[in-house]
Amino acid sequence: MQFFYWLIFLMAIGIAIFSVQNSNAPLVAIKFLLWRFETSLNYTIFGAIGAGILIILFFWIPRALKTSIQLKELKKQVKNLETMLFKPASLG
Repeated sequence: MQFFYWLIFLMAIGIAIFSVQNSNAPLVAIKFLLWRFETSLNYTIFGAIGAGILIILFFWIPRALKTSIQLKELKKQVKNLETMLFKPASLG
């Protein structure tokens, strides 16, 4: 499975390099509040994709950390319950 992730990553890098080297697209004017600048369409698309990835990571990382903490607590609880279940009965 990890092989396919690396393959997709390498293909994405190759596509990015190809599009930057073969960029004949006209400049795009971007206006945001008081800022205005012109850039290539490729860089605009790459910037939008990068911003999207950052936003997704911003929301995903806290959820992943919370899930990891819950998983550790549940494993500890299972271990405690197993020791209680399999503890030999004391004679007395």
